[in-house]
Amino acid sequence: ETQHQFSARESDWGFTSFMPLSELYNPSRGYLVNDTCVIEAEVAVCKVVDYWSYDSKKETGYVGLKNQGATCYMNSLLQTLYHIPYFRKAVYHMPTTENDMPSGSIPLALQSLFYKLQYNDSSVSTKELTKSFGWDMHDSFMQHDVQELNRVLSEKLEDKMKGTVVEGTIQQLFEGHHMNYIECINVDFKSTRKESFYDLQLDVKGCQDVYASFDKYVEVERLEGDNKYHAEQHGLQDAKKGVLFIDFPPVLQLQLKRFEYDFMRDTMVKINDRYEFPLQLDLDRDDGKYLSPDADRNVRNLYTLHSVLVHSGGVHGGHYYAFIRPTLSDQWFKFDDERVTKEDAKRALEEQYGGEEELPQTNPGLNNTPFKFTKYSNAYMLVYIRESDKDKIICNVDEKDIAEHLRIRLEKDREEKERRKKEKAEAHLYTIIKVARDDDLTAQIGKDIYFDLVDHDKVPSFRIQKQMPFTQFK
Repeated sequence: ETQHQFSARESDWGFTSFMPLSELYNPSRGYLVNDTCVIEAEVAVCKVVDYWSYDSKKETGYVGLKNQGATCYMNSLLQTLYHIPYFRKAVYHMPTTENDMPSGSIPLALQSLFYKLQYNDSSVSTKELTKSFGWDMHDSFMQHDVQELNRVLSEKLEDKMKGTVVEGTIQQLFEGHHMNYIECINVDFKSTRKESFYDLQLDVKGCQDVYASFDKYVEVERLEGDNKYHAEQHGLQDAKKGVLFIDFPPVLQLQLKRFEYDFMRDTMVKINDRYEFPLQLDLDRDDGKYLSPDADRNVRNLYTLHSVLVHSGGVHGGHYYAFIRPTLSDQWFKFDDERVTKEDAKRALEEQYGGEEELPQTNPGLNNTPFKFTKYSNAYMLVYIRESDKDKIICNVDEKDIAEHLRIRLEKDREEKERRKKEKAEAHLYTIIKVARDDDLTAQIGKDIYFDLVDHDKVPSFRIQKQMPFTQFK
């Protein structure tokens, strides 16, 4: 098998040294059948990306985030949150002042980061944000837990939003409720407890898809025999125990349990099993079997997939990136640290299911066993947006949503950065010269004696273009 990528520089190419003739005539290889050899040539049109000169903003309209060492897990989460416009707008509306410093204020650091993601032409640094977390350089080179970071960030923002115009935004977007219940089988006794959640942890092992995980989540457990339930005045009773959902949030965050503790091996392992997730998720299926009796049946729990966060690697490390549909259109984008690329639905969905992949047979004439390999890149977090809420959540966010002091500060920073960039780019065009005038020579006579008749430290310096004529300089 051989291949070639045609380009403007290499437009003509032949299959030289395709195969030794002895290989072709070897009966055990199976290439010749009835004195006939089949040669297949496949031509595919593809866009070649030169990543050295690749411009994410120009190609996609979006920019990436710089990796500080091991912060790709954080970058994928931040891009996902940024591309929930209702959340971004709420962050912009959090009260901050011009005297605040981003490195000491999570709200201001996040506002600054989101502003740059929205208006910069190149990738954005996250150093101010991690400093506002209280992280040092060591923390930036350690991979943390994505779910824990998500919860801590949500709690911090929720607390900072209290008493402001955006109070309650985190709950409105991400909070759902489920009911834990224990119901006796032989007597009339039932115990219930309502709990809130901001994300759901779903089993991957033993489940073929998201629906199977939800089935397992609400699975009824029997309490009987030695495990009977003590039902207050009724004593020990046979009972059934389970969980049902009272309501789901507008933005549903699903954490897939790709990492589990293996008791047999006494170590953490990554579950690379094939696990499918739909583009549309219907949680009202089968007559609302996931819903509690208290659930509002007038709410349609039909969700559409917004983000797929991916982990590539093993349990002790790897790389994180995200596939996101910012406007819920058919166009997906891959956010991989500094680089943003357009991707199709198959790349974002099917190729992130995990499981095994079968390599095509190189010698189809032989009855050889196909080679399979485990795919170590797979989804570990999914973000769904409820269809009935998507117009509210995927809203417009423009400059009027951004505090004036923030705009002024960041615009000054941007202009200063552009000035330094331009200065650096044009540095080779300039030189520094010192010019001693007659007045400088006169000033030295009769005072201090210099071998060169002038004090060079006091002579004025000028930064001039190398090509500037002397007459123009005068």
